Amino acid sequence: MGARVNYVKYALWWQWNSPDITQQITPSPSSFRGQDPLLLLKTLQLLWTKKEMKKQLKEEIRRGFAGLEDPLAGLLDMLESSSDWKGKGHSLGYYITTELQLWIKEHPAVQQSGIKLKKLQARVLRILAHCPANLLDPLISIYQLHTADRNYLLGHVSHLYHKGDYKEAAILSIKLKLQPDQDVEKMCTPLLLQDKTNLVEDYVGEYPELQSKLLQILDTWCEPGFNIRDVTRQYQGLSRYKPDKFNRKMLSKLVFRLLDRFNVDPGLCPNVINQRHLRTLNYLFYKRFVEKTMTQENWTDHVQSTVGENRWLQGHLIQLLISYCDLKTAARWVQHCNLPKEMLPYGVADELQKLQIQERVEEATKADNYEESKKKDHYQLPIPRANIHFLQTWEETLQCWEKVLQPGQVVGIDMEWRPSFGMVGKPRVSLLQIALNDEVFLLDLPRLLEHAETEGGKEKLPHFIQMLYSDAAITKLGYGMSGDLSSLAATWPALKDTDKQAQGVVDLLTVDKQLQKSSIDWKKGGQKVDVLSPEQSNEDRGFRQPEKGLSLLVQHVLGKPLDKTEQLSNWEKRPLREEQILYAASDAYCLLEIYEKLCKDPASFGLSSDLTASLVGKSSIKPRAKKQLNKQEVLSPSGQQCKGSKKDTSCRPAPISPKEFSVVCDNMLQGLGRYLRCLGVDVQMLENEDDHRKAAEIARQEGRVILTSGLPYQTVCNCNKYLKVSRERMRQLVEGSRQALGDGSAGCLARSKEKPSQSCDAAMPACNAAQPGYTLHSEWPEGLDQCGASMVLAGGTVLQVAAIPPGVLDKPELTDFYCCTRCGKVFWEGSHFGRVVSQFQDVLVTAGDEHL
Repeated sequence: MGARVNYVKYALWWQWNSPDITQQITPSPSSFRGQDPLLLLKTLQLLWTKKEMKKQLKEEIRRGFAGLEDPLAGLLDMLESSSDWKGKGHSLGYYITTELQLWIKEHPAVQQSGIKLKKLQARVLRILAHCPANLLDPLISIYQLHTADRNYLLGHVSHLYHKGDYKEAAILSIKLKLQPDQDVEKMCTPLLLQDKTNLVEDYVGEYPELQSKLLQILDTWCEPGFNIRDVTRQYQGLSRYKPDKFNRKMLSKLVFRLLDRFNVDPGLCPNVINQRHLRTLNYLFYKRFVEKTMTQENWTDHVQSTVGENRWLQGHLIQLLISYCDLKTAARWVQHCNLPKEMLPYGVADELQKLQIQERVEEATKADNYEESKKKDHYQLPIPRANIHFLQTWEETLQCWEKVLQPGQVVGIDMEWRPSFGMVGKPRVSLLQIALNDEVFLLDLPRLLEHAETEGGKEKLPHFIQMLYSDAAITKLGYGMSGDLSSLAATWPALKDTDKQAQGVVDLLTVDKQLQKSSIDWKKGGQKVDVLSPEQSNEDRGFRQPEKGLSLLVQHVLGKPLDKTEQLSNWEKRPLREEQILYAASDAYCLLEIYEKLCKDPASFGLSSDLTASLVGKSSIKPRAKKQLNKQEVLSPSGQQCKGSKKDTSCRPAPISPKEFSVVCDNMLQGLGRYLRCLGVDVQMLENEDDHRKAAEIARQEGRVILTSGLPYQTVCNCNKYLKVSRERMRQLVEGSRQALGDGSAGCLARSKEKPSQSCDAAMPACNAAQPGYTLHSEWPEGLDQCGASMVLAGGTVLQVAAIPPGVLDKPELTDFYCCTRCGKVFWEGSHFGRVVSQFQDVLVTAGDEHL
């Protein structure tokens, strides 16, 4: 043994002292036969610290394995004696393991079996409980754990579970495919309490039976009267326990996500479905009786559809009616639902027969008054009722296509579907409206689909719709066309690529956004009218609710808003009411009038004089609805795709640098805000306690764009100036700071105690001088105050060097650190730097690149 140690020491001395390390003399594999795995590990650790020695490291690993008596046992010896493999990322342990995996494929004779393999499997299981995720698969493969005794594996996982290592037990179960032999409720409950829902989904992901069991369990926890604390009580000492997130609302969201992901019958979860329907009922009552934006007919249709024959929901309906309305209205619904007397609240039974006639008369009177009000205050369709055609057969649609598919034609297109109120699945289009200059065609898609199935010609209608959207000679007008096309594709799969083939499209949602951004005054009929906010406009006009969307655009351009009370109709129910038909026709026809007026005088609305050229071909398709176009393909003004080299910029939008883009974000978009800051964008974030209205004030005062999705939250100071500090200088500052704190003389550090120091081991955008929007100071700025071992900048900012974790300064790859000149936080190229650079590689440019 002593001779072997001396030999290895000599070999190491020779490697590091050879004049030309690439030509050094390496001992032959035979001379290593029977060497100590731990000595081999030390050799590999030395090579690992030299990045330029990676090729030799690989060769040394293979020579070392060839010289070991038992390579599989040797790997375990190395992993058990070292801790560098326990961190995230590609460690030396990971490198050695993967190289052994490849080496074994070339030398299958080294594989073990029988009792010897079982002993190795027992050892590797202890390592698997604490190893990083990237080591699991290689180790499972090398030691053939899928062939191990299943009861033994289950016992080991059970041991981890009872130790409280719930996450590790679940991950190992997934890797070894042990789920069918485990209790899904027992395994998943602690994971849910730790807010590890993604791991729960992976646990049942490949087993439909377990998916159904999990959903049924979650549904029982949502049953009225069930006390969730009965579930959580036994896990009070759980680490990372998040009881505030374990509630019916969270469980309901999880159930619906799992139903959608695994395509499971919602009937398995009656309690969650009932709770969702109850929330829908509350929403309908709010829309009808608080906002007063839903007609009685639409509200009645939706309430009937939501409640159905469910007695539990019917009972809640009656209680809501008593709260929002009165006993008379509740009594009328009791009669409609045919509820038994034992379910009736006090006082309702006495009203069942008293006021039915009176209520009908009052409702009729209100309806008449409402119709008159609508005609006076809302946009009215300018064509006769006889020119609105409701088409239900293929023969009837032929007259539509003959008139629509004409070169130079301008058509308004809209679609209607039954509101989903948050239920699973995409909506299916019930009505397709196509408006021409003097008539409107309403296509009854459910009936046309039915005829196509029974009479053949299933592809005729999709073919004509594709012809319409792909014909650049026909101008198609829409509002938010991406959502319409997405729903159309869900209704008719043959139309799934229509959005990619669309040409000659004018999405008036784009115009709406431009109008909202415009700072000029509106002109109406040659008379100047000041631009009002939706709230101000509606207060002056006496409307109950602010106009929005297409209705607001119609009001701005044509003078009166759309009447949207039929928007939430049950568009699947036949026959359609007259009010629905008129609303659907108006929704499509108003697009023609808007487009015509904008084209006549675009300048008065703050738009480009060449309106058509600036809008045709532009869509409002959002990233989630449609993946971005190929980088070599953009839409030209004529709607054609431009394909060419980067030098061809004839159909590209004008570039904008990050410095020219400034936004104000709330806390729900903090991730987006940080990403934008990484790219050099000027991002302002509100304080956690700030009101949303403060974002509007900042936007007006500083000319920023508002990015909002919830309450604001701030985690970064948004400074764009950083101080570059060498590792040697930073080491001096850190050591001096620790000495000062140890002596109790943290005098000038007191200024930073109001806000605790933090350090971010993350990718700092300022670490690349080519990054836009950030300024580096490579020398000490003027006004620097050296107080003891700490450093205070001119503005009083204390560099938070004490927050740097031990060991960071010893990393040889870190040569520089970057200090924020506003908050004093210290940044360096941490473990996430490569991932962030990779994520932004399409938009990051170096100093010599073309600025896109």
